[in-house]
Amino acid sequence: MNRDEYIKRLEYRLRRLPKEDYDKALSYFTEYFEEAGPENEAQAIEDLGSPEMAADQIIRDFAMENAKEPVKDVRHGVSAVWVGILAVFAAPLGVPLALTLGVLALTFVFVILLLVFCVFVATIAMGLSAIPCIIIGIGMLFTSFADGVATIGAGLIGLGIGYWMVLGSIALWKLILHLMTRLFGKAAKFRKQKTVKGGTPYEE
Repeated sequence: MNRDEYIKRLEYRLRRLPKEDYDKALSYFTEYFEEAGPENEAQAIEDLGSPEMAADQIIRDFAMENAKEPVKDVRHGVSAVWVGILAVFAAPLGVPLALTLGVLALTFVFVILLLVFCVFVATIAMGLSAIPCIIIGIGMLFTSFADGVATIGAGLIGLGIGYWMVLGSIALWKLILHLMTRLFGKAAKFRKQKTVKGGTPYEE
């Protein structure tokens, strides 16, 4: 196996990573081969181990790295959780057990995110329902000023509650994503400790 074949197999194994992590990993290996030079290419491949093992190790390293960092935003949190799920599949386990853990992880993430999404949708619906109330209240000003003001006030209160509930839902999303990222990071760390030493030298 030469450098190009190694990188090609590595790219295939890492293709499911988020683009930022994918580019970072490939950049590391490209620089590693460049520093080794053509004359040390065979030794570099031997030191790195097989592309499959190296890729799985990198995925677990990314999962552990993400677990140490706070979730910046929802998009970043979803990416970190996805890397954590990939780390579960990349764990050095038997295929049936790895698949079982992977399916359980996906199911867990799906259920949690679905619940949070339902809360978010309910919050948006509450905020939007206040808009017709305000419009109706404006119309009532011309027939019953007091009732119109009361109706507009109720609508504004609904908008305010909806606004704060939206912020709370986003914060809840970030918290849950962070907790799941840490959970998968710990799982990846545990499996890394069970891995035979001497794999890829990629470490942050």
